[in-house]
Amino acid sequence: MKTIKILSIVLGAAIMSSCNNKSITNKSLKTEIDSVSYAIGMDVARNISTTATEIDKDILIQGLVDASDSTALKIEKDKVQQIISTYFQNKQIADRKKQQEEAAKKAEEQFADVKAAGEKFLEDNMTKEGVEITESGLQYVVEKQGAGDKPTAASTVKVHYHGTLTDGTVFDSSVDRGTPAQFGVSQVIPGWTEGLQLMAVGSKYKFFIPQGLAYGATPRPGGAIKPFMPLVFEVELLEIVK
Repeated sequence: MKTIKILSIVLGAAIMSSCNNKSITNKSLKTEIDSVSYAIGMDVARNISTTATEIDKDILIQGLVDASDSTALKIEKDKVQQIISTYFQNKQIADRKKQQEEAAKKAEEQFADVKAAGEKFLEDNMTKEGVEITESGLQYVVEKQGAGDKPTAASTVKVHYHGTLTDGTVFDSSVDRGTPAQFGVSQVIPGWTEGLQLMAVGSKYKFFIPQGLAYGATPRPGGAIKPFMPLVFEVELLEIVK
């Protein structure tokens, strides 16, 4: 947005000059204002080349000329800002998706052994006695069945939990801290969101969460959880807060 506004000012001045002088001459830089003017032009060109590479400069200039001369406009004035905002919002989403896909591809190559080990763990675990499997691939064992209500995705719950890697390494535990955790059911990883809704208040379940329902290729940098690791949680549902 800022880039477009600056570009409009600069090109607007250039167009006015062109209209008055018929052509824009190749001027030398004699004064400080000359240098500043030229530097702004260079900066705008640099910004446009990195933030709006798809913009057709000829059509952009046509829009400036039409607006300056009050000629018939091809877009209604009250729709201008929405068109610009929508373009840059969509571009930001597309750029972010591309970055995520590239990061996932790189992680696939770097942590292929971790992913394979996690898949083998879940394959072996699903054959053990008492292990239930949901359609999404979430595995769980009912250690204690409560008699209370079940939360929904819109609920806020209070729980005690103990989280480990498949080798037993503890990475997070409200039990060890001695303080229950409270959060929205839909504000956690997908495996938790699904698993909590299986539980009645007073229940204690053990969840074996596939990496696709956990942090996938992008866990928190520097933590114990590596990309594509499945996670194990013991969860006790203490209360549905609301």
